[in-house]
Amino acid sequence: MPAIPSWLLEPLWDQFAALLPDRPVYHPSHPLGCHKPRIADRIIFEKLIQVLRFGCSYESIADCTCGATTIRERRDEWIKDGIFAGLKTIARESYDRIIGLALRDIAVDGCITKAPGGGHCAGPSPVDRRKQGMKRSLMVEGRGIPLGRVLAPANRHDSPLLAPTLGKLGDLGPLPDDITVHLDAGYDSQKTRDELVGRGMTGDIAHKGEKAPIQAGQRWPVERTNAWHNSFNRLQRCYERNEDVIDAFFDLADAIITVRRLIREAWTLYRWAGRPARRP
Repeated sequence: MPAIPSWLLEPLWDQFAALLPDRPVYHPSHPLGCHKPRIADRIIFEKLIQVLRFGCSYESIADCTCGATTIRERRDEWIKDGIFAGLKTIARESYDRIIGLALRDIAVDGCITKAPGGGHCAGPSPVDRRKQGMKRSLMVEGRGIPLGRVLAPANRHDSPLLAPTLGKLGDLGPLPDDITVHLDAGYDSQKTRDELVGRGMTGDIAHKGEKAPIQAGQRWPVERTNAWHNSFNRLQRCYERNEDVIDAFFDLADAIITVRRLIREAWTLYRWAGRPARRP
């Protein structure tokens, strides 16, 4: 069973491969030039996709093509080179160029997941009997395309994470003058309103004590994107301990989500040679 369909994997790999630096197949220090060849980057890329999608360990996904240590080493090499972050940025910019980001409406919300391995972003979860958990404060645009996130222990409140989450907007370039931020009742405080006013934004904040269906607003895109993220088992139950590794997997998931939405929405808006008869 493939981790993701080929119509999604191939464009992701084409762009990912374009970001990779050139590496010799054989190590140049070997006197005969016939040392054990470097394992192909495509193999490692597909292994990381499987780890992200299925949530399996590196030892479980290793086989005769490559070992678990090779997967970790190549993963860390790509994180150091900023490959995952670059892939996410290119996917978002491509979506903005072809479809257009709906930046006048932004939604922010927190989501708590399990983190059995502990680590830098883990803490006692208030919704899981104080077991180790991780919280992500996620920001999306009006259609649910992820714009940025902040990772924190599960016992952190959503409200203090709003400012660093909105700070991720600085990576997007020019923004609309009138931005509405849609928030749930957990952000219903004067501190939140002052933060939004200081940034020149309007807040659509649910009020505490009122039933959610009456004041649902436009928060559903961030709830849907949180569900999309949780469909990647590595993010739903995270065993990684280092924040940079967790960020790399989130960047890869963001790129998959963005490219998938780009392909599906472009199928409706555009016509091209070889366009499939059905929406993918």
